[in-house]
Parts: sequence; C-alpha cells; structure tokens
Amino acid sequence: MNSKKIVLAGGTGFVGKNLKNKFIELGYDVRIISRQNNSIPWTDSDSILEAIENSEMLINLAGKSVDCRYNKKNKEEILKSRTETTQLLGEILLKCKNPPELWINSSTATIYRHAQDRPMTESTGEIGSGFSVGVATQWEKVFFDFKLSKTRQVALRMAIVLGKDGGVMIPFKNLVRFGLGGKQGSGNQMFSWIHIEDLFGIIQFVQANKKMEGAYNCSAPNPVSNEILMRSLRQAMNIKFGLPSPKFLLEIGAFVIRTETELILKSRWVIPERLMKAGFQFRFSTIEEALRNILIEK
Repeated sequence: MNSKKIVLAGGTGFVGKNLKNKFIELGYDVRIISRQNNSIPWTDSDSILEAIENSEMLINLAGKSVDCRYNKKNKEEILKSRTETTQLLGEILLKCKNPPELWINSSTATIYRHAQDRPMTESTGEIGSGFSVGVATQWEKVFFDFKLSKTRQVALRMAIVLGKDGGVMIPFKNLVRFGLGGKQGSGNQMFSWIHIEDLFGIIQFVQANKKMEGAYNCSAPNPVSNEILMRSLRQAMNIKFGLPSPKFLLEIGAFVIRTETELILKSRWVIPERLMKAGFQFRFSTIEEALRNILIEK
C-alpha cells in the first residue's frame, strides 16, 4: 500500500489537475475532495477524515470562480465556497489522530490594495478594501483562527497562474489571435503572475522547509504592466498588431460575457519577499521566460 498520501480539496480546476498529475508522477496517492464525480464529496465528513488521516499534506484550492458578475447570489457563493470549506477542513483536522504535517490554503494576491505607486510585500503591503479584499481577509481569518499543534499552516496569496493547458492563457491567446491584443484600459495597471511550474515548486519548497508558516505572496519576482504583458504576448505569438481596449469597451464586454472588469483593471503589484528571503529559486522569473515556455517550447 502506498504510504505517501496528499489530499487536494477543490482539486478539479486548472491548478488542481496540474498539481494532481505532478504528485502522482512523484508516487503519491492523491485524494480529491470536490463536488464532481469520482471525488470525495464535501458532504461526506467521514470519508474526508479518512482521507486526511495519515496524509503528508492537505492543499485546499476550493472556491467558486471569480470570473462572474458580482451580483448578490454570486458574491455569497464566492465567499461561502472559500470560508465554509476552510472551516470544515479545519474542524476535521482537529479530529485527526495523525494529521498531516502541513496544511496549505489558497489565498489571493487581490488581498492588497490597487497599487500603482509601489509593490506590495508581506511586510509592507497594505490590505485593500471592497468585495474581493473582504473575501480574501475573511478567508485567511477562518484559516488562521485554527490553532493546530501538529500541523503547520501556510496561506499562499496566489497571483494569476499561467500554464500551457488552461487558465487565463486561453482568453489571452484568443484576444491576441483576433487582433485585440493591445493594452487594456490605461495599460499602466500592474500584472502579478506565477508560472504553474513554480507554483508546484513553491509547494514542494514549503513542504521541505519545516519552519515556514503564515502568509506568503505566491508570485513571480518581476510583475509587469498590462501594456508590457500584452506586448510580450504578441511577440511570443508573432503577431505584430493588437487593438487597445479602452475602459468603456471593457465594461460593455464584461457585461456581455458575465464577468467583471476588476479582473483586468485592478493593479496587482505583488513581490514574493518572504519566499525570496527563504531562498526559493524561480524557474520562470520574467514574463518573457514564462511565455516562451507556455507558447513556444514543446
């Protein structure tokens, strides 16, 4: 029987599927908790307890996608899908006789304010205001309110995750392909990002370094402006021209496709200060390296 076991909660999206495959390649027995078939359902506390018991690590990625209109119903679901699943997992961890040594919980780089004047680090960053920030702060509060004597707790404040087989790269590539790959809004808003290979590396790094706990910015060390991002995408895809999208057009488009312009226009300027001080080495530290790997290399 395989003694190496990891539990992925909410592990059926772009990030979760990637992490699952990576850990399986390393010989882990990976248990998935989700609302999808062939997973442990969130309603089955006994099976969740059995999965978490004697596991090495619990990674919680659960949460409704924020790629939707922020009406009352969706706002409630976005918040509850994060706080209630975190609360449930914490309560089950307290019941474990042999709990995992590490619990990693998703958080978001959106916890910081709209920043165009300076970057946000864990030590100097300013928590913002508004709906998305409120979700992030409540999510982290539920997580860190648990006091677990046998389990380290790390919240990863994730930037936008970039990878070959899903996530935001699909709509970005489509915009560029159809000639709409110019700057969005002013183009001055900062874009913080992380390559999915580095996200997996960070999780392994946190697992190996037993003193790491608390909140960590999970982002590449070189964020770029939206204008530079879109130019880099055009260059990587060998497309010379891209029409810019002024804010009013983005507002209309967001309404049509049932999403919010905040996802594009909020300036997320985040630096992974704690990871760098801990000695983590990024494989993809610049957007050019990341896009070359995602769009060009086989």
